[in-house]
Amino acid sequence: MVNRNIALLGATGSIGTSTLDVVSEQGLGISLASAHQDYNKLIDIANRHSIPCIVLTGIDDSTLQSKLKLDNPSLRIYFGEEELLQLLRGEDYDIALNAITGSAGLRSSFAILERGKALALANKESLVMAGHLLTKLIKDKPIIPVDSEHSAIFQAIGTHPLSEVKQLHITASGGAFRDLPMSEFAHISPQEALKHPNWNMGAKVTLDSATMFNKALEVIEAHWLFGLPYEQISAIIHPQSIIHSLVEFIDGSLLAQLSTPDMKLPILYALSYPHRTASVLVKTDLGKLSGLTFREIEPQRYPLFFLGLEVGKSGGIQPTVMNAAVEAASMLFLNGKIAYTDMMWIVYEALDTTPNISEPDLETIIRVNREVFEKVSTAKVRHFVR
Repeated sequence: MVNRNIALLGATGSIGTSTLDVVSEQGLGISLASAHQDYNKLIDIANRHSIPCIVLTGIDDSTLQSKLKLDNPSLRIYFGEEELLQLLRGEDYDIALNAITGSAGLRSSFAILERGKALALANKESLVMAGHLLTKLIKDKPIIPVDSEHSAIFQAIGTHPLSEVKQLHITASGGAFRDLPMSEFAHISPQEALKHPNWNMGAKVTLDSATMFNKALEVIEAHWLFGLPYEQISAIIHPQSIIHSLVEFIDGSLLAQLSTPDMKLPILYALSYPHRTASVLVKTDLGKLSGLTFREIEPQRYPLFFLGLEVGKSGGIQPTVMNAAVEAASMLFLNGKIAYTDMMWIVYEALDTTPNISEPDLETIIRVNREVFEKVSTAKVRHFVR
């Protein structure tokens, strides 16, 4: 692999942890790493990987800030999103991997692309909320997708022109409740929702997988990444998560990327692109694979997925409104304040009461995202009539 210097955003999360395994195996350097509040883990990562500069975006206590700097004199430690953005605009790195969770990762994606640096993107929300703006910043380097589904599509398309692509098929595990009787949905607990059958991910991503909201985000993301209309992007449940997505070409051929479900593989590809590099981190034994099956997505089981598709097609500010409402509703559910089945109706109400804006600028997106999140998360909790 080319010796690249990496800025790793979201270093303490599941994607960040997998990235560190790739970095260790490949002997890559990290010049900058960030986390939200887990300072013990981030400092430990910095010490183990000789990272000279770290940022904690969610530590506001000035006393704690001073103590962390005093206790770690060999580290350059910064605090807050504005400091992170300044470092992204000025620090020495070749590629930035943005694995910040949720809408908090949006400004960082802009800072990276505005500087002309390569962006390995694991933050779906950047393109979902601001794809119409972010894609205009792409210069001589493409956005390299880190999501396993988009990485699979990226690899399968290769150098083929889009005129040869008939359909993108994004695969979905179906999440924790793909086989649960619908009659039990009203009694789903947060603990049950956080037990993904195939992947080990953070709470928000795992819950989004259970509702399949994540798959709606991925369809919108694919629209912006690959420049195809929504009519040419579909999703299908593949419970084994071995086929990570497929590209159907105009001659009827289907090209798929397969592997044991492990995020280290798309991370490795993103960091080594346009080359491939030897690795032993992920191994797939074809002889031990079970049958590979597919099934359609049920509208009643996954209403947020279908609502998300309609929102993506509507465009404008609506994807931002939906994303903010889902983030807030997810927090309410995980904190035991609403039922699992209430989330859909909370999101629908937010969309219904927020006027669309056809071409929002970045500041409008950030403002509306904050306003909708605050409105939903602080509203008087009630169970919705269904």
